[in-house]
Parts: sequence; structure tokens; C-alpha cells
Amino acid sequence: MLTDREPALKRELSLVEVTLTGVGSILGAGIYVLVGKAAGLAGNLVWLSFLFAGTAASLSALSYMELASMYPRAGAEYEFVRRAFGEKVGLLVGLLIIYVVVITASAVALGFGGYYSSLFGAGILEGAIGVLLLLGFVMFYGIKESARLAILITLIEFSGLLIIIYIGIPFLGTVNYFEMTSFSGVFEASALIFFAFLGFEDIVRLAQETKDPEKTTPKALILAIFTTVILYVCVAVVAVSVLNYRTLGVSAAPLAEIATVVLGDKAFVLLSWIALFSTVNTVLVVMLGGSRIIYGMAASGSLPNILSRIHPSRGTPWISILGVVGLSILFVFLRDIATVANISNFMIFIVFIMVNLSLIKLRYTEPEKRRPFRVPLSIGKFPIPPALGALSALFLFTQLSAMVMAYGFALVGVGFVLVFLKTRKKNKTLKQA
Repeated sequence: MLTDREPALKRELSLVEVTLTGVGSILGAGIYVLVGKAAGLAGNLVWLSFLFAGTAASLSALSYMELASMYPRAGAEYEFVRRAFGEKVGLLVGLLIIYVVVITASAVALGFGGYYSSLFGAGILEGAIGVLLLLGFVMFYGIKESARLAILITLIEFSGLLIIIYIGIPFLGTVNYFEMTSFSGVFEASALIFFAFLGFEDIVRLAQETKDPEKTTPKALILAIFTTVILYVCVAVVAVSVLNYRTLGVSAAPLAEIATVVLGDKAFVLLSWIALFSTVNTVLVVMLGGSRIIYGMAASGSLPNILSRIHPSRGTPWISILGVVGLSILFVFLRDIATVANISNFMIFIVFIMVNLSLIKLRYTEPEKRRPFRVPLSIGKFPIPPALGALSALFLFTQLSAMVMAYGFALVGVGFVLVFLKTRKKNKTLKQA
């Protein structure tokens, strides 16, 4: 546990900085890669898949807003679920988040390695490890510097999506936007591209480094989610307007191919550069949020205390950062981004279900707790949006493939074993005391 004499995280992030950091996390590698695969599943109705996934994410985001205003701590999901369902369930959810961070960071780092290799001829593995180490140093150096780098890259990748929308305007209306492969394909695409909306929760994980977090964090969540939902739907409409959805479905670089159709081969290089920066931003913000989850769990005593150490001069949780970077490097051999994205989705659907249920339970068990932000629309004490958020996450969970389910449940099984060993050790310590 932390003591009053130990260094604390610095509250340096403003509303603009934390919002743009969150937007940068959401506008990551997912949209640059997965829009093609999603179009192949859903057809021209892929825009509805994005809208459905965005709505489902928004419902859960509302729960995050209220819970973050109640408990503005770095532990985020772990802290919320622990308060509602106890230490064991909270620890399991925290471990699932760590899975998401490590798997996502390593896979997207390999995506960086692929772009880096195509542009410079270097090895993919070297590029992936190099970017993980470089971003690890940036995170160690300071939260302000990390956030500013994320904001800079966010503006670059945001401009890339605006370019796609702009060049696609002349093609609008050239296809039937209600043509689809099947209803199941539309929802399967929603489950896949939910990955492209992940990242808003990183705003909550930075709460202990945000100025006036009880008010700032909910505002940043609203702004980040609204911006990205509108942007994604526009990109989806443009994508199927320029290229046939079947062509998009087999493309490894769908947005770069769209730019090539309209602007020529040089545009492919331009969009490849923007996608390169996009992967950097995803890795940076995912690891940034993940290191804070580990720090928060360690500070609460659920992980080894050494992981809660803060560097005395830099004010960053440097041991947690080293842990995230090290584990991510070990997992760089996971190469299939669609499979990896869905494994991350498997974990995050469970987490979102638990976060929404936590809010519902805490409305009854802690009704007097101060809530600077309160989710609207309730029947008595029962809040409706969290219930819809849990149901939508559960529905998307059922759309995952059998292979993804197998991977996911295997990792959850490992999580159960770790929780059992941790609680058993804790109980032995208490008995000896």
C-alpha cells in the first residue's frame, strides 16, 4: 500500500489534453485496418454496424462517467467492480484489462512494424520492439510529454480520416447504402469494429493525473465518444462509396487503397505514413492506460506493491510501465489483427458488462455516495442506460467466433487461477497474523 510520504501521480492534464488523448486512443489502428474487414462482413450497410457499435460503447461510457465521478482513481474498472462485487471479482476484471492492454499493444506494434518495413525495408519484429521501447521511455519521462505526443499524433491521424471523407464526397450516392450481406453479417461486423471504439476508457484510467477529474473526466468522455462516432460513420459511408465492399473485405490497407483510387499511387504512401502514426498512438495510449491500471491495482494491494512505485523525479509509475512494455514485447508474435482484435473484444465485453452491472448495484448499495455526474433515465433507483449497455455488450459477445471464444475462455481460466492463488496467499497471511 502507498504511504503519504511516497511520491504521487501529478495532476497535469486539462480538459482539452485528456479529451484529445482519449480521441487519439479511440482513433487508433482499428479504423485504418478493420473498416475493410467490417465492410466485407456487412456490405454497404457497414455504416449501421459502426453506429450500432458506437451506440453500445456510448451506453457503457455513461456508466464510466458516473463511476469515474464517484471514484476518480487510476484503477478504473478494477476500482469500480471491486466496490460493487468485492476484491476477487475486481481483481479478475483488472486482469482482463491487463490482457487487453498487452495483447492489443503487441499486435498493433506489429502493425507498426509492417508499415515501417514497407516504407523503409526494415524487419517487422525490429520495428515492433523498437516502437515499444521508444514509447516506454516517453511514458517514463512524463505524463505531460506522453499526452502531448498523443495529441500531436491524434491531429495527424484525424487529418487522415478527414482526407478520406473529403476525397470521397464526389462518390456519395453512387451505391445503395442499405445493401448488405446478411443481418448476421451486420452484427458480426459490429462485434469486430467495437475494437475501433475502444480507448475511451483510457480517459478514466488517467483520472488521477487529470485536473478536477470529477468534472473533467465525464466531459472528456462525452466529447471523445461523440466526435469519433460521427467520424467513423462518415468514413464507413465514404469507404463503400469509393470501393466495392467485397474489395474492401480482402484489403490489408483499405483506407490507403481508397486514397489510391482517387488520388493515385502517391496517396498510398501518404496514407501509409498516417497509418504508421496511428499505430504509434494506439500503442502509446493503450500502454499508458494499462500501466495506470496496474499501478492502481498495486496501490490497492491486489498486485505486488513494487508495481505501485512512482519515480521520485518524473512522477510516473515506472515499474508498471516497465511491466507493460516487457509483456507486450513477449507477445509480439501474435500477428492476425482481426483475431487479436476479437480476443480483446472478448475481454472488453465481459468488462463492460461488469462495469454496467456495478453501476446498477452501487445505485442500491451506495445511494448516498456523491455523484458529480449521474446517468439519466431511471425507474426508481434502477438506471436504464447501464442495463441497455450490459445487454448490448452481451449481444455483441455472442457474435464472436468459436475460435475467439476458445482463446478468450482459456485466458479467463488463467485469470481465475491467478485470482485463486492471490486470495489464498492473502488468507494465509491474515491467519498467520
